[in-house]
Amino acid sequence: MTTSKLLRACTVAALALACCQQARSQNPATSQAAGEVTVTPKPPSATTSPERSAAAAVPSPASGTLWSFDTDRAGGTPSGFSFGSTGDGARGRWEVKVEPGAPSGGQVLAQLDADDTDYRFPIAVADAVQPADVRVSVKCRMVSGKVDQACGLVVRYQDEDNYYVTRTNALEGNVRLYYVKDGKRKQLASWSGEVEAGVWYDYSIEARGDSLQVFWNGVAIINQRDGTFAQGGRVGVWTKADSVTFFDDLRAEPAR
Repeated sequence: MTTSKLLRACTVAALALACCQQARSQNPATSQAAGEVTVTPKPPSATTSPERSAAAAVPSPASGTLWSFDTDRAGGTPSGFSFGSTGDGARGRWEVKVEPGAPSGGQVLAQLDADDTDYRFPIAVADAVQPADVRVSVKCRMVSGKVDQACGLVVRYQDEDNYYVTRTNALEGNVRLYYVKDGKRKQLASWSGEVEAGVWYDYSIEARGDSLQVFWNGVAIINQRDGTFAQGGRVGVWTKADSVTFFDDLRAEPAR
């Protein structure tokens, strides 16, 4: 090789080496070793992924659902509820009502129609279907009625003619448990005790398998087994005949 050719070859090699060094200095995350390129991984992002954000925003089913009626428009019906009636007479007039003495907030769900048809059971149920094993509670106050002064809780509601109901009656001083099948009521159990009009009471029913347990002011008063309705359904509140009744803080949660 001539001297001039040798000088040209050295110059090309020197330029190539300089280019490689410049590229390496501009990208420190890459390094050349033994003919292989190694890339340094980026640290995990501090931003939560969309999937994790969406999951965190969904309340745990264990927390249950509370309907306080405090954000519904007074004079209207509560959102997310449907209304029906078992038996005869008027279907009932359900209305969100301002009630300063309510246990929470200041608004209640009231049944205000005083039709005195004896076999008449107005019902208000939440549209969301609940599992079969569920505990349903409410605070209720029986206001007036000549035929009845009743407050009721409905569970495993299939339609207005098929469900379980526990009801208390201030005129009779008792709490009873029924199933309603094909529009016909059958009593399963009864308890007698202090039940007065004009007083707010804590009332609940728990369904677990074929076990039905009723609580009055936190005390278990009825424990009954029945398999008429085994599937889940809707939950809600219920009255009888000419009962004017107020309801507050209806809650559905997993059976304990």
